[in-house]
Amino acid sequence: ADTVEDEMEMATVRHRPEALELLEAQSKFTKKELQILYRGFKNKEEPSPTEELVFEIYSQFFPQGDSTNYAHFLFNAFDTDHNGSVSFEDFVMGLSILLRGTVQEKLNWAFNLYDINKDGYITKEEMLDIMKAIYDMMGKCTYPVLKEDAPRQHVETFFQKMDKNKDGVVTIDEFIESCQKDENIMRSMQLFENVI
Repeated sequence: ADTVEDEMEMATVRHRPEALELLEAQSKFTKKELQILYRGFKNKEEPSPTEELVFEIYSQFFPQGDSTNYAHFLFNAFDTDHNGSVSFEDFVMGLSILLRGTVQEKLNWAFNLYDINKDGYITKEEMLDIMKAIYDMMGKCTYPVLKEDAPRQHVETFFQKMDKNKDGVVTIDEFIESCQKDENIMRSMQLFENVI
């Protein structure tokens, strides 16, 4: 049952009356889940999600690793209009795709995450930056015998596979086609669905 506190919380969002109802309709979250997400938000001094919040959320999922860099890249991907801040709506829609989206939506989102400078192409350097951040976040427990150059080898293999026309960059079509053929990638996409 909703408590009075929940009601008050909702009221604070209701200066845009459509806000949570609309988000509930557009995203794949329930009203209750949106309240929990909003609570995380509202406790911040800033009115919009910060990198720190993204970091906090992910460090709860991956307590044994360091999510700092990954949170930075994620924040970058949530910031759809690239103005350095993320609205609650941006954040919820991004999270909704990540956790509950269709394969196609997730792959589009992932491409946007890897395309750090948002020029429509993924370079090997961009992929390496993200891959390092993911390895850091997963922590040593996940890969106890990980060598320092593991992310680089991982990226080399991946990039060769994805860069179909060998022009040194990966386009969204190349990315989506390669990912759909790769069982490991498809499996790791399912991982996030159990997170919330």
